[in-house]
Amino acid sequence: MDYLQQELEELGYDTMTARDGQEALECVATDPPDLILLDILMPVLDGFEVCRALKGDDATRLIPIVIMTTLDGVEDRIKGIEAGADDFLTKPVNQRQLIARLQTTLRLKHTVDRKLRELRQIKDHFAKFIPESVKRLVAENPEAPALDKTERDVSVLFVDISGYSRLTERLNPPTLNAVVERYFSSFLDRIHEGGGDVNETAGDGFMAIFQDPDAEVHAIKAVETALAVQADTASLNRSSDEPPLAIHIGINSGPTLVGSTRFEGIRGARWTFTASGTVTNLAARLAGAAQSGQIIAGPETVRRLGNRYKLERVGAERLKNMAESVPLHRVIGPYPLR
Repeated sequence: MDYLQQELEELGYDTMTARDGQEALECVATDPPDLILLDILMPVLDGFEVCRALKGDDATRLIPIVIMTTLDGVEDRIKGIEAGADDFLTKPVNQRQLIARLQTTLRLKHTVDRKLRELRQIKDHFAKFIPESVKRLVAENPEAPALDKTERDVSVLFVDISGYSRLTERLNPPTLNAVVERYFSSFLDRIHEGGGDVNETAGDGFMAIFQDPDAEVHAIKAVETALAVQADTASLNRSSDEPPLAIHIGINSGPTLVGSTRFEGIRGARWTFTASGTVTNLAARLAGAAQSGQIIAGPETVRRLGNRYKLERVGAERLKNMAESVPLHRVIGPYPLR
């Protein structure tokens, strides 16, 4: 990490380092930073344990955490998401990508802080900021809302920007930040319109959860939202002078552990709504298997869609930690009404 410290200080950042995970927790408790770069492999406590500890502490959970992964670190990304990481950085670290990641993460944090201040001034603060699923749980039982994780049937959608590393090389950080913010603002609106809850956003992607008492309905909502996000991407590309942005999407459905967490900061409350388990892991891997511009649905989502959409079988892959090959279906679009 010495070379990273040197690079960051040359860029004008004040830094502090820790030799192991326990020392990292002690440093953060003593002098909380604005952002944490966290390696996975550390003595005493590894990066995932440190991330979970920080995100589980009221005093530190709003500090953005960027976890450093290897080039093929899909499993690390999944574990990082479950631990509460805000973003990821691939090793070996490219300086332009480092700058883009840091500035994007800090920019998103400042955006959240600004939005919180604005939301306090309007009547529907909770309706616009708290995830709808959390709002429903609180409304059902205000004294003791059921916010702990329970098993529910959901559809999970992962959206990732294709070729993000190449974009960091082609665009300067302020331009890249503006591009990502413009596209993601549109995407998040689509998630909200589809009744989904955004779990977390990272520099190059996000995860959303769809629920409904009818298992077919939330699968359809997830697919409709994915198609809307795909259409928005094409529309924004046509109206932009910047290089076109491409995305790839993975969707999976089934029972998983779902729950809510409230993060209380000095500028207000921040809620997350997350799902963890095999269904979420497979959705992330389907997104990883999707090519640029593709929406790939898992077999259970495909079963629930019935004959409503045109699908293309693109083969079967032995995805990491899956006992059997998983059939992959590309979602083309809805069949036209007759």
